[in-house]
Amino acid sequence: MNFKALLGAVAGLALAMPAAAQSTLKIVMHSDLKILDPIWASAQISRTHGYLVYDTLFSLDGDLKPQPQMVGNWTVDPAGLVYSFTLRDGLKWHDGAAVTAEDCVASLKRWGSRDPVGLKLMANVKDLSAPDAKTIRLELARPYGLVIDSLAKPAGVVPFMMPKRVADAPATQQIKDPTGSGPFMFKADEWRPGDRVVYVKNPNYVPRTEPPANYAGGKVAKVDRVEWVSIADPQTAVNALENAEVDALESVAHDLLPLVEKRRGIEVQRGAYASQYALRPNWLHPPFNDPRMRLALGYAIDQKEFLDAAVGDPKYWRLCKTYYGCGTPLASDKGTAGLLEGNVEKAKALLKEAGYDGRPIVLLQVTDLASLANLGPVAKAQLERVGFKVDMRPADWQTHLARVMRKEPPEDRGWNVTLSSTGVIDVANPITSLFLNSACDKASAGWSCNAQIEAMREAFALEPDLGKRKAIAEEIQERALQLGTHYPLGEWYSASAVSARTKGWIRPPSTTVFWNVEVAKR
Repeated sequence: MNFKALLGAVAGLALAMPAAAQSTLKIVMHSDLKILDPIWASAQISRTHGYLVYDTLFSLDGDLKPQPQMVGNWTVDPAGLVYSFTLRDGLKWHDGAAVTAEDCVASLKRWGSRDPVGLKLMANVKDLSAPDAKTIRLELARPYGLVIDSLAKPAGVVPFMMPKRVADAPATQQIKDPTGSGPFMFKADEWRPGDRVVYVKNPNYVPRTEPPANYAGGKVAKVDRVEWVSIADPQTAVNALENAEVDALESVAHDLLPLVEKRRGIEVQRGAYASQYALRPNWLHPPFNDPRMRLALGYAIDQKEFLDAAVGDPKYWRLCKTYYGCGTPLASDKGTAGLLEGNVEKAKALLKEAGYDGRPIVLLQVTDLASLANLGPVAKAQLERVGFKVDMRPADWQTHLARVMRKEPPEDRGWNVTLSSTGVIDVANPITSLFLNSACDKASAGWSCNAQIEAMREAFALEPDLGKRKAIAEEIQERALQLGTHYPLGEWYSASAVSARTKGWIRPPSTTVFWNVEVAKR
């Protein structure tokens, strides 16, 4: 065989050989993805999508301390008024264009027009600009001690960076372009709502060199594809995991855990951080435009009944009255005496005092999330026990989210009471807690409106002394409990299940992340 013929034979062999097998991680998530814009909604599933696709200027490490992420280095002037951030080298958008400081300024402004933490930060910002392609300059009107903490905000509405052309869209409108700079890219052409969501490894992503820890450090994508597979029935999902059809279940229904724990090749992992259940009244419409009616909810609630029904096994829940999560630095029982213990007579007395006219209240119930589904019937029973007439409206999670955002009256697809769950890390102080935002139209759904609470939240943010800051947090809690911004229903721990075929899972406080995860090829 001559040399030319040999080359032709080798080339033909190469073409005949199959391409290297891709590694694919398949996981059943707790909810279907409907909202792609992580700034538009605070839903956990949208935030998880955000961490795959986007990146942040700062992130929290394993000790929950802010660390630079997209930022290479940064300085603060002696007066504490001018922050200068320099982007690290190698940052590119998924389309190959370089990330610029101008992109980041536009992203911060969009985030800061919607998120409660961002709103507080921007209220103290005198100027936010991009002097050059890699420098972000933030000038404060007065010293504000939570600048870096705000930029490292890990949950709720996260300050994800987007290209300027995307970030220039109003925060009240959902973005349609999912271009980010994160370790994975969203495959819009393979997205099938209700069936699957697909992400592929970003070949241009340059991770940091530090080891991964929570949301910080090196975000190394070790799988080629991530597929979120929708399986509505919990038992069917468990069977799929056992049969190697999927590699993980983000959330396992608590009543199935005894079964799952016995399965070979499957590891059950309890969440590292608790979540807080909460009941929220809508301040915009009767009867909960009256603070006495809202306070009646606080007396009507019995935490244990909710936790027994929603979770069951006591090793996965605990009673906890504080707004800020038990075990956190700001945890306190200030203002909680007598509340959240099912004080029926006190609740009835408040309904009578307020002149409740018997109109039905619209209670929203989520039906397709195991962690939330049983909350609605308990709330209905407890509220009816004290004299409310309750019209419970069941819906799937995504439909529920859309309705919660509506300000229309309850009889016009609005609502009176809703139930939710939030990671404790999200509520650990009065600034990060979405439900303590009492800025009226700029508050989160429920739209609590109280100038005193807002003044105290501002004082908390500006106070450098930690002892004084805690005292302010206690005052906020006491006031908010009486006014009824929301009421905690206790704390619970989620549990995931992963196949022995996988390794490298990182368990941050409020979101599943997919960097560092490896999976054996099928």
